[in-house]
Amino acid sequence: MKQTTIKHHLDGLLALILFGVFAVSILGVLLCGADAYNRLTQRDQAAYEHRTGLQYVAARVRQADAAGEIRVEPFGDIDALVLGQEYLTRVYYYDGYIMELYADASAELEPQDGEKILPAAGLDFSLTDDLLNISFTDSQGNADTLLLNLRSQKEAEQ
Repeated sequence: MKQTTIKHHLDGLLALILFGVFAVSILGVLLCGADAYNRLTQRDQAAYEHRTGLQYVAARVRQADAAGEIRVEPFGDIDALVLGQEYLTRVYYYDGYIMELYADASAELEPQDGEKILPAAGLDFSLTDDLLNISFTDSQGNADTLLLNLRSQKEAEQ
């Protein structure tokens, strides 16, 4: 009788140990999965910020690409990409963000009046003939450059 009781206790202990090993294994898999998910999310966020900054500016330029509509001008203490004639859209970097400001050309506004578009570490423009050079640095410090050939500049010269 005593031997049967010991056997039942050993069977119960073995089942408990097996359950413990199974629970620890599941916990390990979940922690590895959560860590992998966190790394992927951070990588995707960084890639999104890096791609989106240049794509945003390129899309704004392509929308406004008409004769005399695109130029780089001083705006406060910074240079801004200016799109339009009567109503201006200014795209610029200010205080850690790509900013956009849409207003009448006669409005007296400052860079802080714009709308925050995307966090960034820098955005510079230079326009030479029909080539717009856009240098963008995302909030992680990754720099990239985009050169856009403006078709409208050729139309303006003709």
